Amino acid sequence: MSWPQPLVLALLAVLVAVTCEYVVSGTDQDEAVDEDVDARLFSALHQIVMHEADASNFFRRRGRRSTKSQDELNAEQRLRLAADQRKRQYHEEQRKDFENFAEEEHDEQDERSRESGEQWTEFHHDGLGPAYD
Repeated sequence: MSWPQPLVLALLAVLVAVTCEYVVSGTDQDEAVDEDVDARLFSALHQIVMHEADASNFFRRRGRRSTKSQDELNAEQRLRLAADQRKRQYHEEQRKDFENFAEEEHDEQDERSRESGEQWTEFHHDGLGPAYD
């Protein structure tokens, strides 16, 4: 038998002993904690799950072809308007960014063409006629 097998068996025995000790010593404390957790879980489920009568009334009131209440229609309209506003702001920002980019490109092109014209004038001016300033 090689040395890893006894080592694994010894560690497994220690793990079982510690687990058993934890389970035996923690039962008194766990009962109080379990009751608190159960109470919180029940209250959370109570908020989520509705009674059968309420559920049947909901489905009876909201059939497949039933109309939506005015509150629901207003809420959906507010959501649509908010989404449209966000789209409008996004596209306006994109348009401004593009306009700034196009203006900078135009200014750079004007500067390059002006410099090019000045260089041509300096190179071709023979000094006999008036300067082209």
